[in-house]
Amino acid sequence: MAITCFTQEFTTPVAPSRMFKALILDSHNLIPRIAPQGIKSIEFVEGDGAAGSIKQTNFADGGHLKWLKHRINAVDAEKLVCNYTLIESDIAFDKIESVVYEVMFEASSDGGCVCKMTSEYHVKAGVELKEEDIKQGKDKAMGLYKVVEEYLVANPEAYA
Repeated sequence: MAITCFTQEFTTPVAPSRMFKALILDSHNLIPRIAPQGIKSIEFVEGDGAAGSIKQTNFADGGHLKWLKHRINAVDAEKLVCNYTLIESDIAFDKIESVVYEVMFEASSDGGCVCKMTSEYHVKAGVELKEEDIKQGKDKAMGLYKVVEEYLVANPEAYA
């Protein structure tokens, strides 16, 4: 099994602790509320959000996916880092065994932060994964980050 890594980052005027709380610690409550057109619900099927928990995301009707599950490998609220693995979905992936994500929120000099995401794709033997193969998923993830950013900018008391 080969591993293909992709990284992406974006800057935001929102403080790193607020982004971490909204996108990592409370995403199961916030995201379905502010992005119901894409995410129907997010629920813990095992655990409470700590390492070892399994979170299921249920997508709005009409999309490519109906649901997917992630296992939380590590959450560090002090360092503002989360590591999790895509473990299951309602559709079979023809090229991918699993995907390990690490999301990190670092302070920037202007009071905002830099959000960095590393995606480690564990691909099936003999398969080559190109960036265009995963572009749709990456674009949707970045769109979700932007929706959360807009919410936090419009609601400066939220997750303060």
